[in-house]
Amino acid sequence: MAKTTCPISREEFRAHAKAIKIEINGIPMMAEVKEFSTGSFGWYLSGKTALEIGGKTVSVQVGANLTVIGSKELPK
Repeated sequence: MAKTTCPISREEFRAHAKAIKIEINGIPMMAEVKEFSTGSFGWYLSGKTALEIGGKTVSVQVGANLTVIGSKELPK
């Protein structure tokens, strides 16, 4: 399978990327713009929230990376 080429530059990402609102079970959370230590870039979300299961509330930890495919290969 061919590698995916990133359609934007690092500079374009830095200039235009904004935080993304993500909803988990109706609870809004914000994924912040991030350049990862691996060299790729995208968005990162970390937090805690509560969910209901069978009438009982449980606490959950949320972690998500949204990585722009091909961004790791771009020049630094």
